[in-house]
Amino acid sequence: MKIRAIRAYQIDLPLHEGSYKWSGGNTVSVFDSTVVAVETDDGLTGWGEVCPLGPAYLPAYARGARAGIAEIAPQLIGADPIALDELNRRMDAAMRGHPYVKSAIDMACWDLLGQVAGLPVATLLGGHVGEDFVLYRAISQEAPDAMAAKIAGYRAEGYRRFQLKVGGDPDTDIERIRAAAAVLERGDKLIADANTGWSQHEAMRVADAVRDVDVYIEQPCYSYEECLAVRRHTNRPFVIDEVVDGIDMVVRAIADQAMDVINLKISKVGGLTRARQIRDLCVSMGIAMTIEDTWGGDITTAAIAHLAHSTPERLLFTSTDFNSYVTVAFADGAPQRKHGRMSASREPGLGVRPMMDVLGEPVFAVDDRR
Repeated sequence: MKIRAIRAYQIDLPLHEGSYKWSGGNTVSVFDSTVVAVETDDGLTGWGEVCPLGPAYLPAYARGARAGIAEIAPQLIGADPIALDELNRRMDAAMRGHPYVKSAIDMACWDLLGQVAGLPVATLLGGHVGEDFVLYRAISQEAPDAMAAKIAGYRAEGYRRFQLKVGGDPDTDIERIRAAAAVLERGDKLIADANTGWSQHEAMRVADAVRDVDVYIEQPCYSYEECLAVRRHTNRPFVIDEVVDGIDMVVRAIADQAMDVINLKISKVGGLTRARQIRDLCVSMGIAMTIEDTWGGDITTAAIAHLAHSTPERLLFTSTDFNSYVTVAFADGAPQRKHGRMSASREPGLGVRPMMDVLGEPVFAVDDRR
């Protein structure tokens, strides 16, 4: 089997709630997502997706994803798409760094591998664990009372994990955390996610002020060293996210006892191949994980579901259902939230069938005739 063509599509994903706000004054109302099709000479097509969270969150942006895919796609024509380690080596040889550019291609090739094997990607990643898995709900940054008031509504939808977007003014963030914690019920979990928004001294203040609150502190500062200093200062369970950009960083963080949980984003590490390696290391070391991505629609949500559903329940802290946040569906067979939980498809591959009338025409295509 060889790659015959690679096509890329652009799709806008507006949010049901109008906008999504997090630290640093960042806000997004429409996500710019890139869908990739990898076609083979056997007539199969695998599908992937990458959707950066705007240009100011991580070193990734939507038009950069498409430009990068167009750059490396010609180097992949004729490659074996299911020899995944070699495929990733080939992508790394064609472009140094920029893992998010490679993620959708790697994801599409996992979809192909499942189709060829006649097995769901979750089975290839270790097997479905249980009937479904737990989800969290992100709470966009607003006034403390407004954020706390949303918890009851999300709980009514079945969510029991609530990721509070903080990382602004420390005094306001302390109020946000306390207001949200005051409305929690037994079995709920609260994560205060600063998304790198605090300086070290501000994070120390917040951590001290909520020492008596049942809350997880997530990625308080920009650098790993600052986060480690806060981790060593606080008695609250600790999550690292934005600094997790490869298996080498996870090895370092485990050695430093820098966290209780990591947030593993598929595109940030280059796709399912590298995400699986990190997931398996964390399982072997007893580190819990939130498994997700930067953002996305139906295909990204499917990939997240397969990785999360194949992860041991005791170490899957939570996961997410990005396609429920947005107003546009573009793939049949995509997983759907049910009572705050989700499951991966049992069909071969990712189990998604893109709606071509919604995707429209590709923004570019590279094939074996070029």
